[in-house]
Amino acid sequence: MQASSSLGQTAAAGVVTADGAPSLPFRISWGAVFAGAVVAVAVGLMLNALGAGIGATTVDVTGRTTPSASSFGIGAAIWILIANLIGLAAGGYVAARLSGTSDNTDGTLHGLAVWATTFLVSAVLLGNLVAGIASTATTGASNVLGGVAQGAGSVVSTAGQQVANRADAGALQSTTQSVVNRVQGALSGTGGDPAAMNSDQRKAEIGSLVTRRVTDGNLSQQDRDRLNSLVAAEYGISPQEAQQRVQQAEQQATQAAQRTEDTARRAADATASGTSMTAFAVFATMLLGAVASVLGARRGTRHVMLVRTAA
Repeated sequence: MQASSSLGQTAAAGVVTADGAPSLPFRISWGAVFAGAVVAVAVGLMLNALGAGIGATTVDVTGRTTPSASSFGIGAAIWILIANLIGLAAGGYVAARLSGTSDNTDGTLHGLAVWATTFLVSAVLLGNLVAGIASTATTGASNVLGGVAQGAGSVVSTAGQQVANRADAGALQSTTQSVVNRVQGALSGTGGDPAAMNSDQRKAEIGSLVTRRVTDGNLSQQDRDRLNSLVAAEYGISPQEAQQRVQQAEQQATQAAQRTEDTARRAADATASGTSMTAFAVFATMLLGAVASVLGARRGTRHVMLVRTAA
């Protein structure tokens, strides 16, 4: 009867459990995790400040005994890594100790929670710092460009006033119309006899053929002969010399394009290598940080001693 009444009460409550089953409370203490993360960040910052002070004492400009940039950078990176590992170990110890748990697994999980919280907070702070620097640089550049544009506008305005004072509307209209007529004459002469064309017409067609050579990568034999004739007529040289000049220009353009492609490939390879090394370094740092947090947490886990009393 007692068992049936117990089962009936638990069924009425909506949860059916075996009679006498223990209730499992929450086994995580977020207050302990937060305290451990704060301690980890504080200890890391304190040790990094100590490292910065020690590094500054090694700089001796007068005696010219300052370490090289490479050795200084390597030493700083090692110090930062060690400082962060010590901070994470201390944070894991604090979290496990304050959680009140006596289970090694629970203490280890509290240490991992401190590790994850610390890295997330560091990532957010670093992201905000980078965003702030980028915003400051953008604002400064905008102000500089705005000042330059304002100065340029003043110069243009002053120049416009001087031009307006020295030239009337009729002279400006005549000059503009002559430029338009010159461009139209250069374009209308395309395809004619190079000897009968003026210099502007030949240069316009040479520019068109060269642009086609650059964009398409090659010219037909007819266009190539046309380009040789235009160059010969423009510079007053023989067709053979014009052909040599065109071939030399094409060779130089091909070599320049090859050098540009090689430079771009090397830059892409260097970027990929740098990204890979950075990713591996971040992974190794986070892994070592997790190990340090776990070791500190296991050290800080309480150990319950069972004392056997005499009957």
